[in-house]
Formats: sequence, structure tokens, C-alpha cells
Amino acid sequence: MVADIDAPPAPQFSIVIPVYDDWDALDGCLRSLDQQSSNRVFEVIIVDDGSRLPVPESIRQFGKRFPLTITRQPHAGIAAARNIGVHSSKGGVIVFTDADCRLDPTCLSRLDENILRSPLHNYFQLRLSGDSSNLVGRAEELRLLAIQDRGLQPDGSIRYLNTSGFAVRRSAIGTETSLFDPSAQRSEDTLLLTKLLQKGELPLLVADAVVRHTVQMSLTQCIRKDLRVAWLEARTFERIAATGMRVRMKNRERFAMLQYMWQASRRPSIGRMAWFVLATRQALQRAISVAYRRLPFRSKVQPAPEQR
Repeated sequence: MVADIDAPPAPQFSIVIPVYDDWDALDGCLRSLDQQSSNRVFEVIIVDDGSRLPVPESIRQFGKRFPLTITRQPHAGIAAARNIGVHSSKGGVIVFTDADCRLDPTCLSRLDENILRSPLHNYFQLRLSGDSSNLVGRAEELRLLAIQDRGLQPDGSIRYLNTSGFAVRRSAIGTETSLFDPSAQRSEDTLLLTKLLQKGELPLLVADAVVRHTVQMSLTQCIRKDLRVAWLEARTFERIAATGMRVRMKNRERFAMLQYMWQASRRPSIGRMAWFVLATRQALQRAISVAYRRLPFRSKVQPAPEQR
């Protein structure tokens, strides 16, 4: 059989972006992809998770700049949306990001270089940063800096997984029907990290492939979101605890993290006020998590059977 010489090359990367009404933020994300310095071929798959607003024509216009697929599903959550994106993808490496993220111009080229140098690794955590143009963004930068620095392992892997910037080889997924557990409404990436810990395979940190998280909310809006998300995450973390794996920090580790963040907040680009904002938000999230565990009527997750 003769190959079709006009057939487009298979993409090196498939970039999956779930969206729920955040079309304005998505425009900036797609612009950052259009500015990539990499000469590798990539496709972009947008999964509309049942948005109330239709896809703007300005978003569809990006299809003239790079291969773009827009898939819609009934509102089922971010994990289910990412799974749909995986099933629709064709690339050898699948990259996950979010609508409110911006990839640095060299992000994909740096990721490609690291993947080529690391044939034994299947999972790659991109370096995440915050947008320090406002107080909420500086608090996000402090949070991400602390988590990634403290989670880095001596071999270059990281005990952290965040799908704002995460990549996986297609060969590692195999015949799995769902990379992410669709029943997890939040922290589905931490649930995936638990599976990787059980296999003894952590993501490799790609420190020079940077994804910037741009928080486009006021402090009040962030706190409201924190409280809602903490409630949804509590169920997921209860399931993780039932596996016998520990991914959450103990109280002593939390205190050490707060000390680390306090020291890091001395940087002029962050500032002490960002520490107070972050500490307050985390305290509220922790309070919600504790309250959830004490609810008498919640359905408890049964612990996993003991390994023999």
C-alpha cells in the first residue's frame, strides 16, 4: 500500500484543554500556543464541558493557525473532559493545561528536549509559576514555588502532579479507558499521582518548560472558590486515604511549609502580604476539610484491603 504523500504528519504533542465557560481566559492560552518557538507539530483539543455560553468565533479562528478540535460533552466535570480529550488525541505525547494558563514561548521545545533525554520516564510535570502582577497572583506564585521546591526528589522526579502543566507519553496510557477517574470532581490529578506512587513511578520535573497560571479573580472570588473546591476535594482525599497511600502533609509538615513560604516571601517579586493571603486561604481550606470528615451522614469510603 502506498502512503498518502499529502497526509499531514502525526502531531508530536496533543494539547488537551478542558473549558467550562472560561472562553476569555482560553483566548490567552491559545495565543501562547500560537507563539511557541518549537518546530514540532502539535494539535490542540478543546473539550467544552457543557458550557452555558457557545464557543466564540474568535476561538474557532485559531484553527487557521494550528490543528484545532473542539469537542462538547454534557457537563460531567474536568476529569471526564480530560479523558474525552485523550480519546480524541493523536499525538505521541499528551499535554494537559487549563484555560487560565499561559505556556512560555519555549515551553514545548524544552519539554521535547527533556522527553528525548529521558526515555525511561513516561510522566512529566512542567514547572508552574504564578502571575505576579497582582496580590492574588503573587500568592499563587508563592504556593507553587513552595510545593514544587519541597516536592522535588534527589533523582529529579517530583512528588507532585498538577494538570495545569502535565505531560504523558501515549504509550504509558495503553488501553486504559480513563486516565483520570471521572467520579472525582476535584483533585483528580492527585488521585492519578496516588496511582503513580503505587507503581513506583513519579513524574519527572521539567524545570525549564514553564507554564504560568494567571488567576483572573479578586481575593474575595478566590476565597469563595477555595471553600467550594475544598468541599469537593475532601471526598477525593478520603478515597486516597482508603488506599493506604499518604499524599497530604502532616501537621508538622504543614508548619514547616509555612516557614518555608515565609522565607520565600522575602523576595521583592512576592512580598509578605502574599504569605498572609496564602496562609489565610489554606487555613480556610483546612477547616472545610476537617468539617467534612466530621459529618455523621457522609458515606464513608471503605479502606483498601491490606496487602499481604
